[in-house]
Amino acid sequence: MDGDVKLSQNDGEALEDPSQYRRLIGKLLYLTITRPYLSYSVNQLSQFLADSKATHLQAACRVLQYLKGTVGQGLFFSFTSAIELKAVADSDWDACPDTRKSISVFCVFIRDSLVSWKSKKQQTVSRSSTEAEYRSMANVICEIMWLFSLLKDISRQCYSVITRQLCI
Repeated sequence: MDGDVKLSQNDGEALEDPSQYRRLIGKLLYLTITRPYLSYSVNQLSQFLADSKATHLQAACRVLQYLKGTVGQGLFFSFTSAIELKAVADSDWDACPDTRKSISVFCVFIRDSLVSWKSKKQQTVSRSSTEAEYRSMANVICEIMWLFSLLKDISRQCYSVITRQLCI
């Protein structure tokens, strides 16, 4: 989904048959089980199920075009003996034009294998982009701490943790 596009409830004309849009989003939701990198786009599109517009359908069709072009791609999970956690976190300040809430995203990797990810609208409105970034970093730190305890329970040692920021 294009990062510059900010979908709103007031965009465009209402669809004549919104059931087509709902069925399409339902199928995309099911597809996120095997393609988790679609979660953000599908989450954004699913916010408009009650009152879908033509621009929302166009954005959903754009996701379908992306899927058509990336049929052979997937996630790679490698087997290694050493465990190294890497985390990438970011936020999109003032992302939702309707509520003015920011979106926090993070990905956690063990070596080069993606093991945890999240994209969620923040619960409160951030006063600045810095505050939104701190909320996103707090979320990823909580996830890393949970993974540390999980890895400790299965008696593996973590050699290092690398946290860095990624710009969307």
